[in-house]
Amino acid sequence: MFDRLRAALRAALDAATPPANVRDLTREMREAVIEMKAAVAELRDTLVRTGDELAAERRRLADAERRGRLAGEIQDKDTAAVAARFAAKHRARASVLERKVAAGRDELALAERDLAEMRADLRRAEAERPATEAERSAERAWREIERTGGVRPGLDVELDRAAREAEADQQLRELKQRLKKE
Repeated sequence: MFDRLRAALRAALDAATPPANVRDLTREMREAVIEMKAAVAELRDTLVRTGDELAAERRRLADAERRGRLAGEIQDKDTAAVAARFAAKHRARASVLERKVAAGRDELALAERDLAEMRADLRRAEAERPATEAERSAERAWREIERTGGVRPGLDVELDRAAREAEADQQLRELKQRLKKE
């Protein structure tokens, strides 16, 4: 299932292409990562559904075994035999579902590892991608703003957090004042 995605990613990384195609390759890699994320989410959902099926099958098995015991206690051989057949069917089905859950967990672990590798490869490819003229121009503008004392939003996380906290405190004070007036 993931072979096509892995192959696209590997081809993108291994290809010796001119800089004009690097942008296309990173776009393809990004799309492959998105597809892989969707596939991993689907695997998780399938694993949850299979786990639910297993739990239901175990309940049915327990019910069949209980009915068989009760039938045996009252000497109802026909009901006990039917219960034993149903218990065997539910036991076999539960066994299959247990193996399916184990295989699903293994497959999910592999897919998550592949996704992590793909993300790392994409980050590396994007970091190595040459900047466009627009990106270089924007970077020059930001450096000029920073040189004159300005701050690029988002770079100083502590400053941004402090500003948000100060704003929240101010809003809280205003709310308390309004409540006192009412």
